[in-house]
Amino acid sequence: MAKKALGPAMLELVAAVEEALDRLGEKGAVPLLVGCSGGADSLALVAATAVVAQRREVLARALVIDHGLQDDSDAVARKAATRAERLGLPTDIVAVTVVPDGTGPEASARTARHAALAEVADALGAIVLLGHTLDDQAETVLLGLARGSGARSLSGMAPARDVFVRPFLGVRREVTEAACAELDTKFWRDPHNDDLGYARVRVRKKVMPMLEAQLGPGIAEALARTAVMLRDDTQVLDDLAAKAIPDGVLTDRELSVAELPKEQALRRRILRRWLLAHGAAEPAYTQVKAVDSLITDWHGQKWIEVSGLRVGRRGGRLAVMTD
Repeated sequence: MAKKALGPAMLELVAAVEEALDRLGEKGAVPLLVGCSGGADSLALVAATAVVAQRREVLARALVIDHGLQDDSDAVARKAATRAERLGLPTDIVAVTVVPDGTGPEASARTARHAALAEVADALGAIVLLGHTLDDQAETVLLGLARGSGARSLSGMAPARDVFVRPFLGVRREVTEAACAELDTKFWRDPHNDDLGYARVRVRKKVMPMLEAQLGPGIAEALARTAVMLRDDTQVLDDLAAKAIPDGVLTDRELSVAELPKEQALRRRILRRWLLAHGAAEPAYTQVKAVDSLITDWHGQKWIEVSGLRVGRRGGRLAVMTD
């Protein structure tokens, strides 16, 4: 495949992978592991990564995760692996057990998938490339808006976080499908992607087309651009919060109210990090706000329940309570 002239869609995708690896600096020279579902996005990423890996002389392979959520999931996984290997990367299949954790089937499956990818990446000393596109990013931002989420959620998916890298966040989904056509590669269409019982599918099938029809083209690009701007702003606030209260202090079971910043945006970021440090599972905005009220509206209330924690105030200090 590498000896054949690349079409315009593949050229765009290869450039996106090259740019993503360049942004990582030295980390971009480690082995590459591509998460492959067999869909157009992930197969196009496999093909683009195969080209880049050959150019850069780095090791690369693909990994197909079999979630076991459909009767024919093993057959789908085998077909995805076969197609990925034809596109130039050796491919393995890993079966996982999706354990419901109260976050919904999509989120539970994602948790199991990411854990498996991270485990294999750790064994290989690799980074994981994921095929999320600009369209996925736009849908994520729109879902966050509908939930009334803050800047952290509206920042969408990060281009790079931990071992995971998303080279295609600036690429439209239609480009990955065009790349598969250029490569004469069939791809799997997940039936869940047509199930309007999922909020993301409703956004994709109903909401986004309506917005484009009523407000004009470019909605997806605008939403993705919003995510980039909010991510930059959020990073600045997170850095300021970290300077105000170092991470080491957050392991203490008590926080001095007097030492917390007066600025609400910084103070609530610190409170969120403090709660996470003591085992709270992604505290919601309302929970962080309630803990903050122990500072801003203290009138002797006993405690606040936060994800299995009890947080109270003892004089001039907030405390994770054990009794």
